[in-house]
Order: sequence, then structure tokens, then C-alpha cells
Amino acid sequence: MFRLLFREALLLRGTGLLLCPPVCRRELELKPQADLDDENCTQSSCEPGPPWKRPFSSRTKVTLWLLGAAEPPWGRCQRSPFGPGVSPRRDGVRLAGRPRSHFGPPFRRRGSHAAPPGGKWRPGEGGRAGDPRAGFRGPAAEPGPAVPQGLIRAARKSGQLNLSGRSLSEVPQHVWRINLDTPEEAHQNLSFGAADRWWEQTDLTKLILASNKLQCLSEDVKLLPALTVLDVHDNQLTSLPSALGELENLQKLDVSHNKLKSVPEELMQLSRLKSLLLHHNELSRLPDGFGQLVNLEELDLSNNHLTDIPTSFALLINLVRLNLACNQLKDLPADISAMKSLRQLDCTKNYLETVPSKLATMASLEQLYLRKNKLRSLPEFPSCKLLKELHAGENQIEILNAENLKHLNSLSVLELRDNKIKSVPDEITLLQKLERLDLANNDISRLPYTLGNLPQLKFLALEGNPLRTIRRDLLQKGTQELLKYLRSKIQDDVTRPNEEPPVTAMTLPSESRINMHAITSLKLLEYSEKQAAVIPDEMFNAVRSNPVTTVNFSKNQLNEIPPRIVELKDLVCDVNLGFNKISSISLELCMLHKLTHLDIRNNVLTSLPEEMEALTRLQIINLSFNRFKAFPSVLYRILALETILLSNNQVGSIDPMQLKKMDKLGTLDLQNNDLLQVPPELGNCETLRTLLLEGNPFRTPRAAILAKGTAAVLEYLRSRIPT
Repeated sequence: MFRLLFREALLLRGTGLLLCPPVCRRELELKPQADLDDENCTQSSCEPGPPWKRPFSSRTKVTLWLLGAAEPPWGRCQRSPFGPGVSPRRDGVRLAGRPRSHFGPPFRRRGSHAAPPGGKWRPGEGGRAGDPRAGFRGPAAEPGPAVPQGLIRAARKSGQLNLSGRSLSEVPQHVWRINLDTPEEAHQNLSFGAADRWWEQTDLTKLILASNKLQCLSEDVKLLPALTVLDVHDNQLTSLPSALGELENLQKLDVSHNKLKSVPEELMQLSRLKSLLLHHNELSRLPDGFGQLVNLEELDLSNNHLTDIPTSFALLINLVRLNLACNQLKDLPADISAMKSLRQLDCTKNYLETVPSKLATMASLEQLYLRKNKLRSLPEFPSCKLLKELHAGENQIEILNAENLKHLNSLSVLELRDNKIKSVPDEITLLQKLERLDLANNDISRLPYTLGNLPQLKFLALEGNPLRTIRRDLLQKGTQELLKYLRSKIQDDVTRPNEEPPVTAMTLPSESRINMHAITSLKLLEYSEKQAAVIPDEMFNAVRSNPVTTVNFSKNQLNEIPPRIVELKDLVCDVNLGFNKISSISLELCMLHKLTHLDIRNNVLTSLPEEMEALTRLQIINLSFNRFKAFPSVLYRILALETILLSNNQVGSIDPMQLKKMDKLGTLDLQNNDLLQVPPELGNCETLRTLLLEGNPFRTPRAAILAKGTAAVLEYLRSRIPT
């Protein structure tokens, strides 16, 4: 019976009357199912009788209409299964158990043999010739899209699309056209009662493309004019499209952690932008029109290669947070003080030597970060009544004045570690709201006992200071025990600041004025951490019958090298004069012909005398934290040198040809100087085992190469030598 009906259906196909066999019609069910059986039809033409004599049933008419061979069955019955007045397209009806390619009339289906309306079917047209089952075949499987349709559908409802971490090398076109193209659901579901109300879509307002492999953004980004948030951080972008300037509703733009070298001028047209994140890129300059972003509240430019800031920054009067850390700034424009709303300013790790005095007029400033610069003093803050945190560690600050502190009534955090501060003023007790005070690794020898009266102080760091009145074990007991000790000494503070402690039977040899034990047993002449302007003659007198090999006069207030040091020329080989105020090297020092180790760091030296060439045995010299603007030429001629430490100066150039002649040189430290370029010929200095160049304003070699170590840097430099 089935074979007979199927053969009849195929014969009817040849006449243009498309009839499916009953087994096929049972599968072509409408959703929702329409009850259109013969007994419900009220038309007089639907009379009982044998199937081959009576008209088609209503269900058969629906099937024929779906296959494109008849008019809608409700044309005469006036009953639509989709509701009154609704007449859906044939290719929009959703059928149970069939993929979308089976919907609609045959002339719209892939591989169909059916003729279009008004035409005839011819064998061999519209599919494989001679295949009578072609009309029932589905399409070949296609690979799925890079962006799942489920995400697209959800984005049309919520207005937010997150495509982060999908390894996209480009943004699919249908993402840019998400609000323009007709949704896929429109071709699949015409039921107005369905939960998937595709016609109620929302314009895309938030697009996240972070952590992909994008190298560029299409100009088609302008097709999303409703965007308020665009996040493309952590990609490989080298430029931004000018079409970004047309996103007039954009409020947050995150393009951090890319490879941007410039910012398009069109970006300055985003008048509603509130947050702009450009950190960790390769920017060397900014557009002059930056001040047009008048509504900007957050700007992060950290970890770039900026050497200056546009003066138009003064127009950013609504800016609240500004991050300029890890750049190559040597100064800040005074106009920056016009940012009356600025609360947080971060200038960490630059080359700032001074801070503009107008910075002190920023009344809204709450957090100021000046760490890892070249500051020698702090500005006064007469108007910064709201300043809560001041971070100025790892600079070259020598003096902490009362004027720096007395106006900071709201200060809760003061961080001044790793400087050269020698004393703390009594006015620090005016900081009644201070909770954290970090003075570690300075040159402080004495603290004001009134420091113990600060009511809210919870953390006090003092390690690494030459404190003379506080025992080391007391420092290790914690802040509260230390404050308790300071309070107990307030009434007993009768000793003058520069008075030597009395010598008693319990005085250790190292605490006495002249440490004879060190002289006789260790051959060490030590007079350090005394804050003395001159070395007493009795120190040299004690040496006459006890020869010494090591001299330590560090951490004092010496303005010159003691002339009597020449008396030690026959034996002394190690001299430490660090942490003083020495401005020049005397000829007496140049006569220590057995000298092998010289430490003169943290002074105010600007040059070395040519007479130092006589120090033919000198192997190690430490000149860090001075004021050298050029590499001392006399060092090129001391061929015995193995280590040269010249970090934290202002050296602008080096001579690689002269360095190559120093065949024993193994360590060269030039960190935090002003080298604008590294000569490629330096790569030929193959004896170098340690080469430190971080913290200089040169552009090549890049930080990634420096991080690989000396061998990689030298190899890179050799590859850059012109041939």
C-alpha cells in the first residue's frame, strides 16, 4: 500500500501537483497543531466519499500549501491556525522534527525539483537530475560560527556582548551589524506567544573583546552608535580606527595592554567619555587636543614611553584619577594644578627631579604617588588640606622640613623609605591622623620621642637606619612596643641631640668613640654613623702603631675627604666614604696606591680628577647616587677595574670603544641614568658578565630584551652593528 501511494505521489509531482505520501504527511505537523480534520470543516464542498473522489482534507490542503502546490486552506474556510487575521509566510512556519532548510515551498528549498509558481517542473533542474527524492533531502552540514548564535541572541535582549578569551583574530562582521541585520529567529518562529520575542531587541551598549588576538579594529565599529562601553584590552592592536570618534555615546574605552604607538585625533571627539584606559602600550606622545575630553574622570597612561604631557591637560577639570606611572617624564607642567577635581595622582617611576610648586594648590588631592623618581626635596602643601596619602619612597630626599608637614592635617599614610633623610622634625607630631609612617633605609640616627604621642599610629618602619638611641631588639618587637618606649623617654630626654653617650663599664667596644678592638684585631678604622662634619685627629693618632687596611667613614656629614687619610697609603686597600656630602675627590685619596675597593656612593660628586689614574690596583668603584652627567673619562684608563657601579646619576652617554679596552671589566651598572641610546658597539664588550641598563629613557633595546639578561642584551646589540 505504501509503495502504491509513494508511486502515486511521484506521478503527481510530474504533473505539478505535489502530494506527499501519508508517512511524510504525518511528520509535517504544525506547531501549534491545528485541528482541521474533515469533521470540523463546515464547507459544503467537503463531502464524504472515497478519498479519490472527494476533495482533499484540510490537513492535506495545509500539506500541499506548505509544499507550494495549493492556496492556503483557510482561504475558503476563513480559519487560520495562527489566529484571526494572521497569514504567515510559507517559509516562516515552524514544523516539528524538521530543520530550517525543510521549511517553505519547494522552490525555496535547497536541492528541490519543484517548479516556482506559474512554472513547470523539468527533470534535471534545481537538483541532481533523475533523483526523485531530492525534494526531501536536507542541506549539507556547515561549520559553526566563531561567535555562537546563542550569544548573539542574548546580546540582542540584554544589549551586552562578551567575546573575551575566544582567540579571535578579527571581529566577525555580523557582530558589527548585530543591530542592522534581521535576526535568524525571524525566519524560524512567527508565534507571537513564544518566549523568544526576537522583535523586541535592544541596541548593543556594551561590547567586550578583551584577551583575544586582534591586530586591528574595523571601521565598522561606527555601526554600533549606542555603545557606552568598549573593552579591547589585552590584544595586539597597533592602531585604533578613526571611526571610534563617531561613537558619541561612549563613556568607557579600555585599550590597555596592546601595542598602540599613537592615539587618533578623532578620539578627542568623544565628549561623553568618562574613563579612558591606555596603560601598557607604546605611546610616546599624546594629541594636543586631549583637553577636549572635558567629561573625563579617569585617565590611565601608565607603562608607556611618554616624555611630556600636553598643556591642554589643564582643561580636564572633571578628572578624578590620573595615572602617569612608569613613563619617562622629567617634569610635570605647572598647569596640571588646574585640575580642581583631581583626587589621585600617580607619577611613580619617572625621572622627576622637582615637583611644580603649584601642585600644592590642588585642594581636592587625596593620594599622591611620587615613588622611584629623582626628587631631592618635597614640596610644601599649604592648600592640600584633604591629602591622605603621600608616597615618596626611593628618591634622593635628604631633608624633611617642618614646612613639608605642618599643613597636612588629614595625612594618614606617609611613605619616605629608601631616601637620604638624616633627621625627623618635631613637627611630625602635628600629623594627628597619621596611621602609617615608613622611614626605613634612610640615614636617621635619632627620633623625636614625641613621635610616641601620635594617637592613631599603627605602623612604624625604621629598619635600615643608623639609630643610636634605640636598641635593635626593640625595633623587632613591633610598633606598639616602640611607641611605648618613645613615650617613656619623653621625660628623660635631657641629652642633647649631638652629645655622645657616656662611656661606662657596660659600653661595648663598638659603641665607644674609638673602637680600638676593631683597629687592633680587624685592622679596621671605623668612624661611621656619627653625623660628624670632620674626623677627629685622635682617630688617626690611634692608628700610628696599629696599621689598618680598611677605612669606614660612611654616614657622616663630611664635605671633603679627610686630608690625613694619606697617612694610610702604605696599607689601606678598602675605603668607604658613602653617605656624606663630598663634592670632590682630593689628591690625598689618589695617593692610596694599594687601594682596590672605593665606595663613594650617595654623595654630591659631579666629576673625578685625572689623578685617579694612579690607582692602578683599583678593582671596584661605587659611584651610585651622585650627580655625574657624563661617564668619568678617567675610569677608562684604570684597566684593573672589574666592577663599575654608576647607577642613579645623570649619565647621558658612554664610549663603547674605550670600554672594550677594559678587558677585566665584568660588571657595569648604569641603571636610572639619562642614556638616550645604547651604542650597538657595546655588544663587543664580551668580558661583561653583568650589564644593568634599566631605568634609562632609551627606546631600544626594549624592556623585554633587558629582562632576558646580559647575554641576550649583548647579542641584540651586536646584531644592530651596521655592516
